[in-house]
Amino acid sequence: MAKLYFHYSSMNAGKSTLLLQASYNYRERGMSTLLLTAALDDRAGHGRIASRLGIAQDALTFASDTDLFALLASHPNSACVFIDEAQFLTREQVWQLARAVDDLDVPVMCYGLRVDFRGELFPGSGALLALADDLREVRTICFCGRKATMVARHDAEGRVMREGAQVEVGGNDRYLSLCRRHWRAAMDAGHI
Repeated sequence: MAKLYFHYSSMNAGKSTLLLQASYNYRERGMSTLLLTAALDDRAGHGRIASRLGIAQDALTFASDTDLFALLASHPNSACVFIDEAQFLTREQVWQLARAVDDLDVPVMCYGLRVDFRGELFPGSGALLALADDLREVRTICFCGRKATMVARHDAEGRVMREGAQVEVGGNDRYLSLCRRHWRAAMDAGHI
């Protein structure tokens, strides 16, 4: 029975690594997989999912107006669908994925951030938390050793950003994963 999965965490927890490994496991057994990533995230190149460990694979891209049910239906031989940067999905797209799971009987594994730098849910993440059949937290740690559940956005001088657009694509140069306690301290102090 197919399910909709949401693997979530803060930045630098290894979500893309896990996605690529799981896809590899299917392909190693002779099964086809379909990989998707957000069109707006081109840090690894357009239509490419990459891990900080150095592994990568090409993927189709989705934008906010992509009909994901239609896209998945047009790939009927996929044994599993993997979606990176799932926080960028719209609520409607999460419903399209749920429909694909229910009507096409294809498992869909989504990987993404739970909250933004302000501690607020991304729309796609909120919808996945509400609709996914299986929620899986991917853990990473704060510099203090506690579980990191938050992410702080900072500028080049280390000043913490408290306002701004929810979506600004970046990596370690812009974001730092922190436990809630140290995230609160950084937000209060204004620097990391």
